[in-house]
Amino acid sequence: MIAQSTVPERRTIVVVGNGMVGHRFCERLVELDADHQFNVVTFCEEPRAAYDRVGLSKYFTHRDAGQLMLADPDWYAQHGITLHIGDRVERIDRFAHQIYSREGRVLPYDILVMATGSAPFVPPTPGVDLPGVFVYRTIEDLDRMLAWGATSRRAAVIGGGLLGLEAAKAVIDMGLEAHVIEFASRLMPRQLDDRGSNVLVDKIESLGARVHLNKSTKQIVGDDRVRAMQFADGAELEVDMIVVSAGIRPRDELARECGLDMGPRGGVIINESLLTSDPDIYAIGEVALHRGMIYGLVAPGYEMADVLATNLTGGRREFQGADLSTKLKLMGVDVASFGQYEADADVAKSLTFEDPLAGVYKKLLVTSDGRHLLGGMLVGDASDFTRLLSLCRSGKPLPGPASELIIGTSSAATAQEMGDDCQICSCNNVTKAALCAAVQGGVTNLGELKKCTRAGTGCGGCLPMVNDLLNAELQRAGHAIDRSLCEHFPFSRQELFQIIKVKQYRTFAELIQGHGRGHGCEICKPAVASILASLWNEQILDRNHATLQDSNDRFLANIQRGGTYSVVPRVAGGEITPEKLIALGEVARKYGLYTKITGGQRVDLFGAPAHQLPNIWSELIDAGFESGHAYGKALRTVKSCVGTTWCRYGVGDSVGFAIRIENRYKGLRSPHKLKGAVSGCTRECAEAQCKDFGLIATENGYNLYVCGNGGTKPRHADLLASDLDEETCLKYIDRFLMYYVTTADRLTRTAVWLEKLDGGIQHLRDVVIDDKLQIAAELEAMMQRVVDTYRCEWKDVVNDPAKRQFFQQFVNTKETEPDIEIVSERGQQRPADWPSDVVPLSQLTLPNGQKYGSNTDDCTWVRVGVTTDFPVDGGATIRYGYTQIAVFNFASRNEWYATSNMCPHKREFVLSRGILGDAKDEPKVACPLHKKTFSLKTGHCLTGEPYSIDTFPVRIDGDDVLLWVPPPGRLSQGPAIEQRRCDSSSHTSCADATHGSELSATVTA
Repeated sequence: MIAQSTVPERRTIVVVGNGMVGHRFCERLVELDADHQFNVVTFCEEPRAAYDRVGLSKYFTHRDAGQLMLADPDWYAQHGITLHIGDRVERIDRFAHQIYSREGRVLPYDILVMATGSAPFVPPTPGVDLPGVFVYRTIEDLDRMLAWGATSRRAAVIGGGLLGLEAAKAVIDMGLEAHVIEFASRLMPRQLDDRGSNVLVDKIESLGARVHLNKSTKQIVGDDRVRAMQFADGAELEVDMIVVSAGIRPRDELARECGLDMGPRGGVIINESLLTSDPDIYAIGEVALHRGMIYGLVAPGYEMADVLATNLTGGRREFQGADLSTKLKLMGVDVASFGQYEADADVAKSLTFEDPLAGVYKKLLVTSDGRHLLGGMLVGDASDFTRLLSLCRSGKPLPGPASELIIGTSSAATAQEMGDDCQICSCNNVTKAALCAAVQGGVTNLGELKKCTRAGTGCGGCLPMVNDLLNAELQRAGHAIDRSLCEHFPFSRQELFQIIKVKQYRTFAELIQGHGRGHGCEICKPAVASILASLWNEQILDRNHATLQDSNDRFLANIQRGGTYSVVPRVAGGEITPEKLIALGEVARKYGLYTKITGGQRVDLFGAPAHQLPNIWSELIDAGFESGHAYGKALRTVKSCVGTTWCRYGVGDSVGFAIRIENRYKGLRSPHKLKGAVSGCTRECAEAQCKDFGLIATENGYNLYVCGNGGTKPRHADLLASDLDEETCLKYIDRFLMYYVTTADRLTRTAVWLEKLDGGIQHLRDVVIDDKLQIAAELEAMMQRVVDTYRCEWKDVVNDPAKRQFFQQFVNTKETEPDIEIVSERGQQRPADWPSDVVPLSQLTLPNGQKYGSNTDDCTWVRVGVTTDFPVDGGATIRYGYTQIAVFNFASRNEWYATSNMCPHKREFVLSRGILGDAKDEPKVACPLHKKTFSLKTGHCLTGEPYSIDTFPVRIDGDDVLLWVPPPGRLSQGPAIEQRRCDSSSHTSCADATHGSELSATVTA
């Protein structure tokens, strides 16, 4: 008798929709389905798998859909999930338990999960179907907007809510004049009151957008395209483009057609188990209607996905609704709301704080006895959001007077005071208890903590608190907090600065021999190079320093897409003669460079290959220019308005003083870039209060502001001193900058440095003005040394044949070749868009049909140069047939290596310019574009990505350098530009780990 199998038959789950919530359900089911009870099939109607729709506006920065992906399509296959991309479910047969797809698939299901999400609500306004009207929902929507925006000047966004302001930011990023049209009397009417909206409006309009409130669009007019908007009040606004972001509607048509119970205004009705009116169909995300509510945020959708995955795998949880608290950065402005922000005066009291100068508004609602926090809103400064949300959700009595909630406390203290059930990461519902448990289980760094808990992997707003909790928990367990710069130095940057200064070290080799271990890396080498330059100001391309530099400093230019560089000559104070402008134009035209005016009042020339830089700069220096240090962690610009030179309101010579300041501090290396400005009056046209240091002229002199910042986290500068003459200004700036250079951490802007400085601005005044530490004279002397030893770095290169040779494209031939594909746009040239993914090596074939790396029998030793062609502890490129190979002289290890020159991440030919180092004695090179690191022995990517590089044996015979390589046709059958395309008919020299292992070799010279 044959025994019957007791293995239960696997049930089939069909997930309709592969957005963020649908993906999250798949992800959680994989984690919880330890018994492999289910076969999972998911349908994705878009041309790519799930991506980060919350971060959609980032697409305008990088134009790379791959950077938004939540998981590679291979992830689904690896976990047994069938993913149908570009196919949508058209019909559900509930009685036959089958679905029918657009592509003709008919699949049975045991359980069906509806995760169809929502669609943009487009009001039925006359003219809304005209060309030039867009919605803001998918990557394809953004591509269409970009294409249309290339010929547009002004765009309007209908809707002033969360999505509308995201769309407005996208419009600004496209370089268009932006107008926000809101029907209500305030922006974000569901999250903000009138005062909060007013602050947000001021902040947004300061960024260049126009906000129109109380506006009802009557019709959109145009013929073959949008021309204008007409409003109910009779006003009209001329526009070339419109983005509709007026809310969402659930994608519930499938559910409606198959007869599921629906809400009166749409949405699939679900219970606490996420179950619909059909016992085998569930709904999650924005299609689901729970207790009359459709949640338009990702966090409630993630919670639904977690609950459903738990219940299907044997757990018991209920979805009890979700908090609508949110924290976002809209157009660079922090906005957050939580709990209630309005209530009757007899049951609640409000506390408000408003700083119109800094653009900050806070409103908190507490019970009438002041003992419990009910909710609030934060505009301009949401740093206390996590702490306040925790107090609101806990329902516990406040730890002190309610007024202290507005004042705030340090995050390090509040992290320890929070209850264990406090939700730290609202995107992924991670509590303090979960984070602490992970640290107690052995996690010792932020990267590991993010990986095992998912905290901080959503919007990232909770990361400061997550890091504080990590450090607090490590300290509580008796672990010392490791503030080492990297594995090669058990010291912070500040400690290394003092060591180098006291020991008078002049080279990295001296420092690592005396106080370090190993051979350095892409973290410590540039940091030490910066310290050496700040102290001794030696030429950074001298033999002892050149290969310590990051690619920008190493080639005295900013590396850009395609591995080309931008050229930014100094234009001190923004003042330039017509003759110099003409010279810039002639150089740009001669070398085919893309030109753009920078925000710092300079001209940026993009697209210069490294080997052309010396020739370009030779012509610029002959025209009277000098290095602008746009490539360095150094002083960039000192911006100015025209001041008394031309302006009728000017009270100070802002141009003259800005030129004097910029020429004084040019070349100063620092922990991060430095920007300054001088305004000729209090109208502040030079924006001095958002710079690292800024001056505003008054009737009595200049007011000096410090530690301001624009960028991703704007910070208003602090007033250091008032009514100063020019000499006192320079004295204080000398002290301020050198104190910052001496004490700041690596890659820390002055704004962050001041926020972490004990005593804050008052301590800084004590040091800079009152000389509390008795170091003012020393700081001034250090600065004067930098000023006295300044040399134009590019002039040194142009006049030094040995340094010019360093920029040669190939060391074994004078010939050159293009590394990138160029396209035209708006009358100028730019690099073609990056490919969206990496072609697996298994898909690459050789001309003879063999798989790459399958046969090495015909390899021979080929001479590629002499040892002096390759920089000490650095790399250079050789051309072999149509292949570029990077050869590295790792002199401090007495070893040589060779690899393909293409980094497979973005397929750019740049690896020879990367910094050499080691990780736990494994020799590595860091790609200069995105710091992906690769083993020089195996070719493996050491940062965890699923690709690798080819490696080749190297032999040193006397002074000759030889490589063990197959015939040129085995490596490539087209020029480098074809290698970059990396398709089945043009082959890169990327290799998988097996091939890299076969060919890798270490040679002792």
